[in-house]
Amino acid sequence: MILLAFETSCDETSVAVARDGKVLSNVVSSQVRLHAEYGGVVPELAAREHLKNLQPVARAALQEAGVTAAELDAVAATQGPGLPTALLVGFKAAQAMAFALEKPFVGVNHHEAHLYSPWISGRPATADFGAFRPNVSLIVSGGHTMLVLVEGELKHRVLGGTIDDAAGECFDKTGKLMNLPYPAGPEIDRLAEQGNPAAFDFPRPLLHDAGDDFSFSGLKTSVRYFLRDHPELLGDRQQICDLCASVQAAIIEVLVKKTIRAAKREQVRCVTASGGVTCNRALRAELERACQRHGFVLRLADRTLCTDNAAMIAILAERKLLAGLPAPAPDEEIKPGWSLA
Repeated sequence: MILLAFETSCDETSVAVARDGKVLSNVVSSQVRLHAEYGGVVPELAAREHLKNLQPVARAALQEAGVTAAELDAVAATQGPGLPTALLVGFKAAQAMAFALEKPFVGVNHHEAHLYSPWISGRPATADFGAFRPNVSLIVSGGHTMLVLVEGELKHRVLGGTIDDAAGECFDKTGKLMNLPYPAGPEIDRLAEQGNPAAFDFPRPLLHDAGDDFSFSGLKTSVRYFLRDHPELLGDRQQICDLCASVQAAIIEVLVKKTIRAAKREQVRCVTASGGVTCNRALRAELERACQRHGFVLRLADRTLCTDNAAMIAILAERKLLAGLPAPAPDEEIKPGWSLA
């Protein structure tokens, strides 16, 4: 099976080609520089960039894969969740292509695709579902933080999610308070390496709550008030590094401890993690240490597949078709608020 997939849920235009579980190409065009001056993603600008970039990105993906449109067996696209105007570009383009080629079309939940990205690895990237096992999966990105019990392929249950700010939002918003460039998450990761994570004591929201939900708005507010009372710290580079390390430590402690606790309760022996924030080096290292300490197998999504990408969309769409799941109706619409539950 040769499948073409489109991903335009936010600010990255991506098109991938997969064949029999192997990613033949995964082309991504980022819009980070465009949105940097605004300190966040501007939906209308994102949609315009997708319109401009989609065709050249799709051509590049097909060329890199050595595949022609006539050879495709199916087309897929992210159906949701995401920014409505951004989703619309990729989803309708994929639908139109499937219709023109008279091939099946699959709409994919972006979060569900993240669940399976840790099982895609290697160069070229290949899906390794032979090693698949039940797991508790942490999905952590700019807009979402959630824990999911994955009992088997295409069978999952959401355990908990963010009730306000997601971890990625907290990274970016606290970074903005420190006058760091957008996106602040990678910059905090870099500066924190030179800082003391115990320099400042910030709250760990819901860390001791019995549930699996997350809340990071209180941490963001704590940083805001702390900087209001200590503005002089922003003039000292070492203090900024210490601030970054302390904020990062608070976020990571919550993510790791709640993930391990859920894995123990659900009696799985495997933990996975995916989503943009999983690029954070300290988070990856702490998850590894915690899983080794508690005897869990850990599968981390490759860094190239942590952020929004069409490769994971293609692989999941292929699994759904192989499982015999019915293709959606040709006139299906986007689902901007599509819940994984």
